[in-house]
Amino acid sequence: MQTRTLGKNGPVVSALGLGCMGMSDFYGARDDAESVATIQHALDRGLTLLDTADMYGPFINEELVGKAIKGRRDQVFLATKFGIVRDASDPTKRGISGRPEYVRASCDNSLKRLGVDHIDLYYQHRVDPNVPIEETVGAMAELVAAGKVRYLGLSEASVQSIERASKVHTITALQSELSLWTRDLLDNGTLARCRQLGIALVAYSPLGRGFLTGAITRPEDFDPDDFRRTNPRFVGENFVHNLQLVKRVEALAQEKGCTPAQLALAWVLALGQDIVPIPGTRRRSRLDENLGALNVHLSEGDLASIEQIFPIEAVAGERYTAAGMVHVNR
Repeated sequence: MQTRTLGKNGPVVSALGLGCMGMSDFYGARDDAESVATIQHALDRGLTLLDTADMYGPFINEELVGKAIKGRRDQVFLATKFGIVRDASDPTKRGISGRPEYVRASCDNSLKRLGVDHIDLYYQHRVDPNVPIEETVGAMAELVAAGKVRYLGLSEASVQSIERASKVHTITALQSELSLWTRDLLDNGTLARCRQLGIALVAYSPLGRGFLTGAITRPEDFDPDDFRRTNPRFVGENFVHNLQLVKRVEALAQEKGCTPAQLALAWVLALGQDIVPIPGTRRRSRLDENLGALNVHLSEGDLASIEQIFPIEAVAGERYTAAGMVHVNR
């Protein structure tokens, strides 16, 4: 397994991680048995970085991951998150909390659900605009001192938030969306500043929520509770427009002798050794396909061709609904 280092002199993890969110939430029907088998197969293949969060489910994804890694804790670099608060009466509602007491309670609860005595990488899932980030990260730093957490991370944080947090405690990783159709971090200075500070980037949704795999051809194929049914990029004319971009990727992938998913992941991997994509899947076959991206080499000519056929300005639709974008720290 190829490896990459998280942060300056930080931990070494597999070059690809596994995002576990979709195993329990947001993408339709669950199959816990296959999900557990997929996580264990990932470990068998040498993948070490597993990513979850307390709000996935909510809570049940951490329990699923805990079940899958039981007896194999030493093979796992385990990442989870706190900070997004779900409303039990309305699954579509979201709150944000970075209060120190909430941080401490969330960590203890995650440890119990995961069945472990420490979390390797603990992220603030979204920045709380009502709580100074210094207070939140200060509470997270206390968890490190207590041995409950090894490394700290932020998710979807702005450059200013990253800088302020870094003055309180070393930030090992920033987890944000990055893919062929989401490249904000490359243009707004976030990735550049992370590199200056020695912070790795963990890229979630590197396959465009599955769209870049070429497997999605009709929005009607989504389950009724699949959140992509209301995601702007998967709706109406935006879907039709974006599907044409994916077809171009499919054609280039065929020329390279790989799948569209492998090409899309190889593009993210080629952005730098300090970037670790965490594609999510519930199936072992898809996991094996994703790992195949590690063997796809993209030349300068390939990268130029991808930029030509899939320019970022060509993507139609925002990456979240207006309600979701409110919680993205800019």
